[in-house]
Amino acid sequence: MIEFHSSEQTSLGVEMELEVVDASSRELKAAASELLDAMGRGHPDDTHPKAKHELFESTVEIITGICSTVAEARTDLEATLGELRRHTDRRGLELLCSGTHPFSDWAEQTVSPDRRYHELLEEMQWLGRRLQIFGIHVHVGVRSPEKAIAIANALASYIPHFLGLSASSPYWMGQDTGLASARSKIFEALPTAGLPYQLAGWPEFERFMTTLVGARAISSIREVWWDIRPHPDFGTVELRICDGLPTLAEVAAMAAVSQCLVEWMNGLYDRGQELRTHRGWIIRENKWRAARYGVEAQIILDDDGHLVALRDAVGDLVAELTPVAERLGCVAELHHAMVMVERPSYLRQREVVTGGGSLVDVVDSLVAELRTGVAWRPPLRGEERSA
Repeated sequence: MIEFHSSEQTSLGVEMELEVVDASSRELKAAASELLDAMGRGHPDDTHPKAKHELFESTVEIITGICSTVAEARTDLEATLGELRRHTDRRGLELLCSGTHPFSDWAEQTVSPDRRYHELLEEMQWLGRRLQIFGIHVHVGVRSPEKAIAIANALASYIPHFLGLSASSPYWMGQDTGLASARSKIFEALPTAGLPYQLAGWPEFERFMTTLVGARAISSIREVWWDIRPHPDFGTVELRICDGLPTLAEVAAMAAVSQCLVEWMNGLYDRGQELRTHRGWIIRENKWRAARYGVEAQIILDDDGHLVALRDAVGDLVAELTPVAERLGCVAELHHAMVMVERPSYLRQREVVTGGGSLVDVVDSLVAELRTGVAWRPPLRGEERSA
């Protein structure tokens, strides 16, 4: 039996994986242990409660506490980011958040000291060593395991919406991949990552996990990294789809979409309505289209193959969720998705290069976006000369 620790309805938690780069070279920098040691001083066990290691030493993950609103979650992230930045600034380091670093080599990254990460790499080998990728994870609380499964199943139909809006990894090891989200394709190569299975109910989830643990495919449920998964320990549905997002406004927008969707589905479930989802092959194709084309994708609506522009689908979703956002107090954050749909990060990064910039300039634009909260725009004609 796997116990599901039910949590307060639509409670919210957000995790943000940050890239640490050298301010001179703009390469990823193995500095997480030094930064986290500095941040942990004065806390119990010398460990900061809201900043932690990830797989590589070039990553610091910041996390919120249990929040009620999107605004509260953003404020929480801002506080930890500000604290982290005080330590990076004095060490000649910068921070950014995107699905991939545009040019650093994964083979040169230092693994974090946690034994669990070394065991993961020993098992996964090349697949694990390539995971120089960065994402945003959003937890939304639900009150029962059966509800968590039903909502997780239904959320799979919205994977292209999340992925298209957040896509921020067009470059990999110095090359334009031709994708909007290379991160999503790199990550799903792991045997327990990628698209979730459509499960009949909580007993099937328990059976699946028991089988994997018994077969020593995983040591715990934490090693199942689906795009959407129930999280029994936290009593949440966790959305792990999004690429790293360069501004906190964009992070807040994806948190708002997540919270509103779960709340909307929760209401439908309580009223006895079926939470529908697409067939598995449609979900798979739609995810691919969003990874390839981002918000410019045409996604499949139904079994007859009818299509809709993802930009239009996002607009329809925001309209559907606006009454929910009004109740949850996150209308402004939800509506920021309509700003994002016009120029997601993958398009902004490519605009830097098509405008004559280098991948170093792309890193600089991402650093500036996180620091200022303002999405990069190409200079107006004549601005560079006057500058």
